[in-house]
Amino acid sequence: MSHKWVTASDGVRLSVTIDGRSDGPTVVLVHGYPDNSSMWAGVAASLRVKHRVVTYDVRGAGQSDKPSGRASYRLDQLADDLRAVVEAVQPTGRVHLVAHDWGSIQTWHAVTGEGLRGRVASYTSLSGPSLDHAGAWFRAQLRRPTPKRLKNALSQFLHSWYILAFQVPLVPDLLWRTGLLGRQIQRMEPDAAPPEKSDGRHGLELYRANMFTRLSRPAPRPADVPVQVLAPTEDAYVTTPLQTEVARWVPDLRIRRIVGTHWVTRARPEVVATAAAELIEYAETGSESRGLRRARVDAGPFEHKLVVVTGAGGGIGRATALAFAAEGADVVITDIDPAAAAETLKLLGGHGLGEYTVDSSDGEAVPAFAERVRAEHGVPDIVVNNAGVGMSGPFLDTSVEDWERVIDVNLWGVIHGCRAFAPMLAERAEGGQIVNLAPATAELPSKVRSAYATTKAAVLTLSVFLRAELAADRIGVTAVCPGKVRNGSGGLARDVLRAVEKDIAIAPSTSEAKAVLVLSRLTPGVLRKAGTR
Repeated sequence: MSHKWVTASDGVRLSVTIDGRSDGPTVVLVHGYPDNSSMWAGVAASLRVKHRVVTYDVRGAGQSDKPSGRASYRLDQLADDLRAVVEAVQPTGRVHLVAHDWGSIQTWHAVTGEGLRGRVASYTSLSGPSLDHAGAWFRAQLRRPTPKRLKNALSQFLHSWYILAFQVPLVPDLLWRTGLLGRQIQRMEPDAAPPEKSDGRHGLELYRANMFTRLSRPAPRPADVPVQVLAPTEDAYVTTPLQTEVARWVPDLRIRRIVGTHWVTRARPEVVATAAAELIEYAETGSESRGLRRARVDAGPFEHKLVVVTGAGGGIGRATALAFAAEGADVVITDIDPAAAAETLKLLGGHGLGEYTVDSSDGEAVPAFAERVRAEHGVPDIVVNNAGVGMSGPFLDTSVEDWERVIDVNLWGVIHGCRAFAPMLAERAEGGQIVNLAPATAELPSKVRSAYATTKAAVLTLSVFLRAELAADRIGVTAVCPGKVRNGSGGLARDVLRAVEKDIAIAPSTSEAKAVLVLSRLTPGVLRKAGTR
């Protein structure tokens, strides 16, 4: 690691640190408010393995000079500071930029201006829009108001209350000096580090020098580099629409919603670093990861997503796999019958990534399969736990071995699938969907389906509870409840896709299934009586 001082155009000295591989792509990390460059420690640690990582304290923060007067903190000057750092650390060639909060605001200004024209290879932005884009966005919400646009505008206005508070003379400065404001930020944002009083106090000038002048007279400019917006889902200051509705100004745009708070950079640095590295790799080599492809703003709801379907050797599983492939998804399938799985893979064509012979009831085989999927194809976006076996016969004639077999496949198979893949989805922090097949016959009393119906009723209950548990990770859990499938499984497969796209909790398929689920809640006695006949 090395340190150097870079002198800005107005004489302010900026503290710059360089780390990582000297022969790797150069990536410059720009911090926000009220942080300094130490905010990037976790992200930099991940990136420096393959990249040359540059961090610097923006003016007014950390070890850099802290000029007085608002003119010293205007966006044009901040963008010029970034240009000076880039020229000092890499006099020729292009660099990659990753920025957060106010770092993103000033980096947007630089990327869409002339000072760094031709010097930027890619830009990853978190929790900070271009102020010109933001001003134009607000005007668009109010110029052509719809309930959704008005809601978005009001939500962002409420999220931005602190901007007005920071315009008040003396009071916020005093709150920073006493440490009260820093402690309040810590209480509100556990993921934020304890802010330095000096960083918070001097950084107030960022708001006072730029906010109202840029928002009231926006002059949005396009970005001519690949841009990736990482939008934290629980950001308390910048709403997702404000960050992401920028396609008109960014032709090469990707949007990724990251589960986390405003300071996801500290809480989940490896997630941020991985996403940034994927865009850097794309800009350097043209190799585009699946994550970037599915994040393109023009991608369809299932296009480039990775889908795992168990029990896909025929029937509902095969139809579901083919339906996802028809929508542009990449599909991995399993079946206990290798010949049937191979046939399905052939039908999937270029969208079939692989078939695996897996017994879903095997508590060791399923996790091993999940790890192979992650290693060979990546973390899936959608997992369909479809594998199952049918069984009928009176309870008194059903042996213990029969019960064990149907429970092992129909219930434990789903449990194994959820346990193997849900942690991967949560760790990736970009959401996902788990689909469990729970036929509606589980709600319809019968004299000859007690074993089968018991397992499927358990799957339905598991799905409902798991949905509540995984909601904070933006992982949806859907129980698809088919009735008797007639004329092939294509219609049911379309229902599966519809349920995933809309994130439906319980999705009955076929009119029979819908009727059974309604009656089981409104007139359960009628169904029970029918089952005795």
